[in-house]
Amino acid sequence: MSTEQPTLTGFDPQSDATAVLPGMPAAVSPAGVPNPKADIAALDELERHLYAHRYAQIGMTSYGATIDPAAATADRGEALAILAEEDQALLCSPETGALLDRLAASNALLNPTQAAQVRILQRDRASMVDVPPEVQAAFTRLTTEADDVWRHAKAAGDWNAFEPYLDRIVAQMREVASYRNPSADPYDVWLDEYEHDTSRAFYDRFFSQVKDVVVPLLADVRASTRPFGRSPFVGRFDAGRQWELARELVRLEGLDERKVFLTTTEHPFSDGLTSNYAIIACHVQEDDVLANVYTMLHEGGHALYEMGVDPALNYTSLKGGTSMGMHEAQSRFFENYVGRNMAFASRLIEVMSRQFRGQLGRATANQLYAAANRVEAQPIRTEADELTYPLHVLVRYEVEQLLMSGEATASDVPRLWAERYKSYLGIDVPNDARGALQDTHWSGGLIGYFPTYAFGSAIGAQLKATMVREGMDFDGVCASGDLSLIHAWLRDRIWRFGRSRDTSELILDACGEPFSPTYFTDYLVEKFSALYGL
Repeated sequence: MSTEQPTLTGFDPQSDATAVLPGMPAAVSPAGVPNPKADIAALDELERHLYAHRYAQIGMTSYGATIDPAAATADRGEALAILAEEDQALLCSPETGALLDRLAASNALLNPTQAAQVRILQRDRASMVDVPPEVQAAFTRLTTEADDVWRHAKAAGDWNAFEPYLDRIVAQMREVASYRNPSADPYDVWLDEYEHDTSRAFYDRFFSQVKDVVVPLLADVRASTRPFGRSPFVGRFDAGRQWELARELVRLEGLDERKVFLTTTEHPFSDGLTSNYAIIACHVQEDDVLANVYTMLHEGGHALYEMGVDPALNYTSLKGGTSMGMHEAQSRFFENYVGRNMAFASRLIEVMSRQFRGQLGRATANQLYAAANRVEAQPIRTEADELTYPLHVLVRYEVEQLLMSGEATASDVPRLWAERYKSYLGIDVPNDARGALQDTHWSGGLIGYFPTYAFGSAIGAQLKATMVREGMDFDGVCASGDLSLIHAWLRDRIWRFGRSRDTSELILDACGEPFSPTYFTDYLVEKFSALYGL
């Protein structure tokens, strides 16, 4: 494939606002004197083109997993690879590097948003500039193909079909990491990709503290004789009505229906193209209505974050969540701290019973709360209770480390998976579909993403504690069913900034102190000790 610089329309070479894009002249005056006004205009032009690519890439990736015919996989992969090459050409050209350097040196002339744009674009550029374009494009093609293979492999429970793709993905991720930072551990490079300034050392400390609390607490819960049933939430629940329920949950969570596209997929996900357009893709299980409820609340939390970013950032590199850790903090916040809150249960059961009057017409908020918070070790991460959930993530974190270090290959994964599920959760993995094939992340090249789920859960605990400390009647807000006060707090402290502030800065400003996992472990101890009479 050619990596020739793309020709872009809308460029006036005679304008003072000369756009610094691949193949275009630097933004300087005819006398060769730097022109800050022209540089700022060039920054805007660069951002416009990167935005257009981002919009197309998110749309292609999202719809590829939901509505594209299977035969179109290679075609979609080629289109995404071309866009990846052009993105790299735009951002990594010497002209763009010089532009960003000049703007950084003229920081005093920039407003705060422009200064943040330059900082983030320089960071994005640094992660790509040394990666050969053909390597990045090949990785895009591979993950597009691997995702399609994974879907078929999961449906058939056939690990052997996916196994060679995982080995290729790991090899290519190690190669890309070596270009990005040849002196760093490859896994650290990718952990930093999804949560800036994190590493194995950070997550080792984090998981050690969480495990030291969760493992003995889980043992105490298992020893409790307090019964927790799931009736009346067991049975078959019509899929069509569950989709109507999903739409009601969009409204209950406070999402703007005019801005949400709801669709179906094998593995739930969500994304945001702008603050005016979010995609939520879920699936329903006729034998598990609660899975639909909490998946919708989870994905809705992601959508709230995306649509809560300041609209002024829509066409810039600052649009979107600042990291996957902070993104998962929002999704897990609405799934758990709101969705599994006793005060919110009365609102949830009202919505659920409207769609299933015959089955849930007499169900109570207490029954829903008990069923939603029952601790039960089982193999599926997305359906795990709050207490065992971090252990699901820990399994993946440990397996990823072994893969990225070369201590294990894809053929070892089912065994490693089974050993850790037995050790941490005390259960046997029934098959590969409910084991190492259950998640889509590895097929998309998202190795390093999983730890952010547990990290995000812990951030959410600290955010909630701060809300309560500042005087919010959190339970009262949940009981009312009107979550606008919670939205307003998160929008003011977290959402509106997009990528302009990193996670550590957001937490410090929002909570008045750095991140501490103690809020999360204290929350788990308090909640499950009360539930199980410990």
